[in-house]
Amino acid sequence: MDKLLRSESELAPTLASDIRAIAGKLRRRLRDQGGKNDFTPSQVDILLRLEKDGPATIASLARADGVRHQSMSAAIGPLQEAGLIQGARDPRDGRQTLMSLTPKCLKWLRESRAAKQDWLTRNITEKLSIREQERLRSALELLARLVED
Repeated sequence: MDKLLRSESELAPTLASDIRAIAGKLRRRLRDQGGKNDFTPSQVDILLRLEKDGPATIASLARADGVRHQSMSAAIGPLQEAGLIQGARDPRDGRQTLMSLTPKCLKWLRESRAAKQDWLTRNITEKLSIREQERLRSALELLARLVED
C-alpha cells in the first residue's frame, strides 16, 4: 500500500485498487469465519434477500436477481433440501408459493454473524492499539461517505 506516486492524479486510482483488494480479502476471511457451507454466493444472496424483504415467490426472486425462473428454482432446491427455506401457499393467491426462511436458517444466520463479529473484534483488539483503532474509525467514516447515495 505504500506505493510511491508520481503525481496526485495517481492517488485516487491507487486507493481504489487498494480498497477493492482489502475489501475482497476481508470478505473472504469473514466468509471463512461464518462456518463452512456448500452454498454458492447467489444462494446466500437468496437467503439474505428473504431475510431482508420477507417471503417471496420464486418468480419475484428471479426478477430481483435478473435470472430465469428455472435458474432460480435450481438455486432454491438445495436450500430447501438443507432445510433453510420452505414454501407455503400464498394466502392472497393460492396458485403461488411463497418461499421463506426456516427457524434453522435464522439460527444459522445469527450464529454465522456472531462468529464473524467475534473474529473481527478479536483481531482488532489483538492487532491494533487503541490509537490505531481510533484511526480505523476515522477511515471507516471516510469509507462510509464513499458509499453514500
